Amino acid sequence: MSLPLRCALRSSPTVAHIWHKTVLSVSGSHASQFLNGLLSTSVHDPPRGPFFSAFLHPQGRVIHDIFVYTSVDAAGRPGYLIEYDASAGTPDSDSLLAMLKRHVLRSKVKLRDVTSEYDVWAVYGSENESAWEQPRRWKWAASHVVEPEWSEEEWPWGTEHGVIRDRRAPGMGKRVLVRKGDKRMHIPTMLFEVQWLSEVYIAQEASTYDLGSSLSYLLHRLQHGVPEGSNDIPPQQAFPMDSNLDIMGGLDFRKGCYVGQELTVRTYHTGVVRKRILPVVVPSEVNLSRYAPTLPHSLDIHARVLRELGDDRPIPRPRGTGKLLSNVQGMGLALLRTEHVAAVENGTAQLEVSDPKTGDVFQIEHWWPDWWPKQQK
Repeated sequence: MSLPLRCALRSSPTVAHIWHKTVLSVSGSHASQFLNGLLSTSVHDPPRGPFFSAFLHPQGRVIHDIFVYTSVDAAGRPGYLIEYDASAGTPDSDSLLAMLKRHVLRSKVKLRDVTSEYDVWAVYGSENESAWEQPRRWKWAASHVVEPEWSEEEWPWGTEHGVIRDRRAPGMGKRVLVRKGDKRMHIPTMLFEVQWLSEVYIAQEASTYDLGSSLSYLLHRLQHGVPEGSNDIPPQQAFPMDSNLDIMGGLDFRKGCYVGQELTVRTYHTGVVRKRILPVVVPSEVNLSRYAPTLPHSLDIHARVLRELGDDRPIPRPRGTGKLLSNVQGMGLALLRTEHVAAVENGTAQLEVSDPKTGDVFQIEHWWPDWWPKQQK
């Protein structure tokens, strides 16, 4: 592993500012019913706590993966704050806020963009951010859809306003929504004094937590095999199960009608999941002990059939391709066809990606996170 990559990977308690996130406020007496008709997970009324979810297109593709935080207004009325990645936008340049406004109709709902009021932080690497983790139980469908089975007694994502337990994968820690200008960011057993300086939050008196960079959070996410945002889940292109939203707890296959439900539930009952996002490493073609540079996003990944020495028989080329997603210094995520993964593991194929700038061909090596669901035989 290269020195920059090894230095960026953190196992110590870390707090990192997550940049380029948009935050929307949804309030009003019909806020819960309004979101319940649009989101891929159930929205309880009154709210039980924050959660991870997604907005889907009517054709079943993902518009945005989101975190939904609970909040209360000055009068004590419940509301929601939605965090999502708007950096890539939707193909028609339509904003999520504009889309939501089209669904309001006569509902008593107020929508506002409050990005200028909040910052998003990730907190991970400490026992305080993992003490609530329990061994995962999984529910498998014949279609290869996998769902986490949560305890009925405890809300899995926590119950604090502005704080969410990131249950997309074990070890991800927490996310904290902080008002801009606040001098304090509260995390259990820890109080960070923060100040705004040159458009960067600087943590002071953080003696037991390291201040991580955006790179350290990205590598933390890649380590755990967690796709996030428009780079990994392209708006109106990605399918929810291909993007592991089922495994990460972002889909409810038993709730009532919502936008995008028909294709999603049909796949669950009668379809089959043929792609998954997995963590990968990209060794250097020159020195396999080193790693390739950061490669352009969304490169095609091809499966090349491996032949035995002297075998000249024509072999059909494996169908379809994968996609290289977020990657940095040889570590990344990739959307891979499950048949290609099986061929690699059987020793009959190899995954490769070409750098269009240099023409170099790199081998892609996938791996399975230790938390990944394993079906009982």
